Amino acid sequence: MEKKLDIIPLKEWNLFNLFNDKRPFLIAGPCSAESEIQIMETARGLKALGISVFRAGIWKPRTHPNTFEGVGTPGLKWMQRVKNELGMKICTEVASEKHIFDCMKFGVDMVWIGARTTANPFLVQEIADALKDTDIPVLVKNPVNPDIDLWIGALERLNQAGVKKLGVIHRGFSTSEKIPYRNRPDWQIAIELRTRYPELPFFCDPSHMGGAKQYLQEISQTSLDLGLDGLMIETHCDPTCALSDAKQQLTPKELEDLLSKLVVRESDSDSPEYKENIHQLRAKIDVLDDSLLYLLGSRMGISRQIGEYKKTNNIAILQTGRWDELLAKAIEKGESLGLPAKFVSAVFNAIHEASVQVQNDILTGDSPESAGK
Repeated sequence: MEKKLDIIPLKEWNLFNLFNDKRPFLIAGPCSAESEIQIMETARGLKALGISVFRAGIWKPRTHPNTFEGVGTPGLKWMQRVKNELGMKICTEVASEKHIFDCMKFGVDMVWIGARTTANPFLVQEIADALKDTDIPVLVKNPVNPDIDLWIGALERLNQAGVKKLGVIHRGFSTSEKIPYRNRPDWQIAIELRTRYPELPFFCDPSHMGGAKQYLQEISQTSLDLGLDGLMIETHCDPTCALSDAKQQLTPKELEDLLSKLVVRESDSDSPEYKENIHQLRAKIDVLDDSLLYLLGSRMGISRQIGEYKKTNNIAILQTGRWDELLAKAIEKGESLGLPAKFVSAVFNAIHEASVQVQNDILTGDSPESAGK
């Protein structure tokens, strides 16, 4: 059974009072704090856009040694100046107990846990223990691999430590596949987490998902279309000189252009016409879903009969040649109906795997039918 998280709604976070409940909630700033001049110039540009939450990486987890790993604790003084002089809230990434204590000393308003740290329960627990008896909001990025339980586990550890101002950031998942983006979106995992915990504040990090500025607009729009609450976008006063992730950072002016093109959709409408039409369409979906379940049940019943027949005649379960032929026909038929090949393949492969499992249970005597004989 899913454990319920004890979450304080986003609108009750003092951090976001400056947003006036206007979606999307925005967090912006450079990938890394590089100098006091860079931090202040970038922050002034964002302040002029009405953005009130400033981010910058102080400690940077890098794959290879001897690369720029952040300026460390001294950079928190620059962040503190942004807070004191511009009235902006400040946030940064943490990966250890020491990071938490340093952030507290310099008045950091919010922290986030990076993808690599989320994947390590020991580090998450260390951070959770350091956050006990604090009121600081924490955002948790998805782990590097597409493991929703690992993501949820990190949230549970923090929540059990008393962190109630808790949210997530979807930044995509690492992949060896050749795709346009830096990280694979796998939106279905974000949708699943959103479905399980609708009360959980949900941000998207299009910068790390896209890896290049030309993809940020489409990723940002997709995340808003899915109902996510806000965006964390890397912004630098001069990205060409950035010491990390230069290709994915925007200037404040480029960020302004991106935001002006975003369409923010409402989660619901009070229009009687809309409610009546959406009710009728959803009723049709419900009928079709019932039909799908009935057909799947009938198909599985035939698979059981086939399994019994194969067992009687001592025939192997897998018939790969036949399955490849059926799948190819299904994909072709699906495309003629406007269904993407990837979708048809995923659905039919799931059905096939379940059918194989049913037949294997019959062969090994683990099925309910065999148990009753």
